[in-house]
Amino acid sequence: MARDYYDILGVSKTATNEELKKAYRKLAVKHHPDKNPDNKEAEEKFKESAEAYSVLSDPQKRQRYDQFGRQGLNQNGFGGGFSGHGMSMDDIFSQFGNIFGDAFGGGGFSSFFGGGTQRRNSNRGADLRVNLRLNLEEIYKGIKKQIKLKRYEHCPDCNGAGGSGKKTCSVCHGTGEIRERVNSFFGQMINTKPCYNCHGQGVVIEQPCFTCKGDGRIKREATISIEVPSGVQDGNYMTLHGEGHAGLRNGEEGDLIVIFKEENHPIYTRSGNDIIISCEITWPQAVFGDELEVPTLSGKVSFKINSGTVHGKIYRLRGKGLPILHGHRYGDQLIQIHIKTPTHVDRDEKKLIKELYQLYSKKNNIKIKKFTP
Repeated sequence: MARDYYDILGVSKTATNEELKKAYRKLAVKHHPDKNPDNKEAEEKFKESAEAYSVLSDPQKRQRYDQFGRQGLNQNGFGGGFSGHGMSMDDIFSQFGNIFGDAFGGGGFSSFFGGGTQRRNSNRGADLRVNLRLNLEEIYKGIKKQIKLKRYEHCPDCNGAGGSGKKTCSVCHGTGEIRERVNSFFGQMINTKPCYNCHGQGVVIEQPCFTCKGDGRIKREATISIEVPSGVQDGNYMTLHGEGHAGLRNGEEGDLIVIFKEENHPIYTRSGNDIIISCEITWPQAVFGDELEVPTLSGKVSFKINSGTVHGKIYRLRGKGLPILHGHRYGDQLIQIHIKTPTHVDRDEKKLIKELYQLYSKKNNIKIKKFTP
């Protein structure tokens, strides 16, 4: 059985963001692979703590976890956080290394411990992140979108090789790494980073390509098609593998991370998979009841309001909300009633209203002159 995220970090369910960060920092330093070489148990705990922190440090994910547990976190490529056990060490370094900058002199634990360069593919292209704006109608139905972006792609003139002829780098002597000893409160450590001369490849190009200057890639505009499933929420994301920047000299492509941003709707308010709409009625309709027609995301529908409906009453249309992501059910549409009070009435209307008020007051023995708390 999977452990509770709060137990993993050793914090209470009321822990603040600063307490979460402090707890994660302590565990990450303790179980860091460079301090525990060839220790699978430490590596698993390192990943486990990263997974816990990725969820609890995000307010939206934390709320879903507190309410539904791990089942409430989406594990199909959409924003329920990531599974630390499904990510590489470099992904964890990249995502969370910045919170360690203060402890390690501004460099983060990635650079301090060597950044995992023995695990890092220095040729791999960088990931790209884009925001994709969606309205509720698009979210309801799901939609195919095309986005344009600029990214590095493999150079067509040298087929991504960067040129011809290779020789061993004179700076790192073919290792692809530059190492230096640093002193810290952990003791003397080895700081390892990719070689600046060969970009971590260990070799340099003797005859660089004229087009890409030996880089093996050029910047181009690309059009990407994205199949947005129905039911996504603001902050959910989709990872398109291999659609990011091309890597140096035929290095593999990075990923494209598409983050969904939900636009405000002119008449609907979203609450999870439910949608809320305000409906204004007159006082006579509230008294006698009526049948109304209201819009829904699937078209107009009729519903009946009961006689004696009070201001603020909520009616529910089952299954007229948004679809549940990767599910077969729908949320509901909630209709909140607002009774409109007329502000301009003519002489005849005033007379009738006054007669009604007097009749109602007499029948119910009501004498409203002033309010006494």
